[in-house]
Amino acid sequence: MEKFDVYIYTDGSSRGNPGPGGYGIVMEWVGKPYKKEFSQGFRKTTNNRMELLAAIEGLRKLKKENLNVKIFSDSKYVVDAVQKGWVFNWEKIGFRGKKNPDLWKLFLEQYRKHSVVLQWVKGHNSHPQNERCDFLAVASSKVKDLPVDAGFEL
Repeated sequence: MEKFDVYIYTDGSSRGNPGPGGYGIVMEWVGKPYKKEFSQGFRKTTNNRMELLAAIEGLRKLKKENLNVKIFSDSKYVVDAVQKGWVFNWEKIGFRGKKNPDLWKLFLEQYRKHSVVLQWVKGHNSHPQNERCDFLAVASSKVKDLPVDAGFEL
């Protein structure tokens, strides 16, 4: 059984696709009473971008490298892209014809700083951390004067 240093729970949301969106993150240091929450909204984005950005930002928040990290996501888009190796093939072809290449490049940069395992969780299924991430993501999408998702609104 793998030993993890950090659990990162993530969720992304967009009200309309595209529309105002946001992400939510709950980070827990395994075996310690450490828990942090992060969220951010954008004025126009997509659900998949926010799901992916949540994973990126969760990894970015880690202050040390070479940690054993488990990311929990209800996004098949994110989890399958890594577990099934798609993203590594996309990288080999320069992400030609793929959506969200800006975020996938950022994801791989952060992913490679650690030993990362992704696990899919069923969304809206009473998983406490996933429900909290969903709440944070939706709430952050409703803030006034949201910033631009530069990768989406070019």
